[in-house]
Amino acid sequence: MTPDTQRRNTVLVVDDSPETLSFLTDTLEDSGATVLIAVDGASALSLVERITPDIILMDAIMPGMDGFETCRRLKQNKNVMHVPVIFMTALSDTEQIVKGLESGGVDYVTKPIVLDELMARMRVHLANARETYSARAALDAAGRFLLSADREGRVLWSTPQANILLASALEADNDAGGDSLLPEPVRRFLGGLETKARGKTAGDECSIDCAGRKLKISFVSQLGQNELLLRVAEENAEPPEQILKIRLNLTAREAEVLTWVARGKSNRDIGEILGLSPRTVDKHLEQIYAKIGVENRAAATALAIKTLSGPDSAAV
Repeated sequence: MTPDTQRRNTVLVVDDSPETLSFLTDTLEDSGATVLIAVDGASALSLVERITPDIILMDAIMPGMDGFETCRRLKQNKNVMHVPVIFMTALSDTEQIVKGLESGGVDYVTKPIVLDELMARMRVHLANARETYSARAALDAAGRFLLSADREGRVLWSTPQANILLASALEADNDAGGDSLLPEPVRRFLGGLETKARGKTAGDECSIDCAGRKLKISFVSQLGQNELLLRVAEENAEPPEQILKIRLNLTAREAEVLTWVARGKSNRDIGEILGLSPRTVDKHLEQIYAKIGVENRAAATALAIKTLSGPDSAAV
C-alpha cells in the first residue's frame, strides 16, 4: 500500500491472535499506515466510538462475539457504516464466505495471509470507499434531500437534510429499536417497485403524513442489487431561496447565498456550491447586509433562520 502523501490510512485490525496482530501491525506500519488494534469484537465496537478507521481487517472466528456479529453491529453505527471490512479467515468454504458478505463485509482473505494480495485488496476498497464517501459528502454540502434504502425499507444512508425531514417519522416507526425503517406506506411503495421492469425510469412516488407535514418520497434510481436512491421533499413547500427572495426583497442570487449562510457554509463552500469565487460571495453578502439592515454574518443568519421558520416555510 503506497503511503498517501496527504494523510496516513488508519487501519483497525480485529484479531485475538497475538502473532497475527504483531505481523500485521509491523507490515502495515511499514507501508505508512496508522494501525489500531482490538483483540475482540467488544473492544472494536468501543474503539470506533472514539476513532473512525479508514478500513477494518476482521478475524472471522473469535471467542465470544465472532467477526460476523461484530461486523453486523459495526454496520449499525452510522459513523462507520461506510468503512470497508475485509474478513481474515482460515475457512474458505462458500458458506463462511457468504456469511461474511451478508454481515456487511466487502471482501475476505484466507489465512495464512498473502501480503501482496491483502495490500492489493486494501488499496481497491480504500479507493472505492473514499469515492463513495466523497460523493455522499458532496450531496450533503449541496443540501440534497436524498437517502438510500433497501427494498425492505431499511435506511442505508441519508443526507442530513433528508434525515431532518424524516426524523419524526423514523422515530415513530422504530420505537421497538433495531434497524432504521422507513414508515410502513413507504415500505409498501418500495416493495411495489420490485414487481416492475428492471429498466424502469425515475418518477414513481408516494406520500406520507409526518408530524403534521406531508412528505413526498420519490424513486430516483437503483444503485445496487438491493439499494434504491430516493428523494424526500415536503409537498407544497416553497424553496427557501424563494422565501428569502420574496420576504427580504433580495435578488435570486442573493437569496441563494443567504440560504447557504443560514446553513452554516463558509464563503469558500458557498462559492464551490454556486460556482462563484469567495470574493464574489463576499460582495453579495455586503449587498445582503445593506438590504436587510444588519451589520454582520451572525445577524444575517439569525434573520434568515427566523424568516424561514415562519408559516409554510421549508426547512433550511
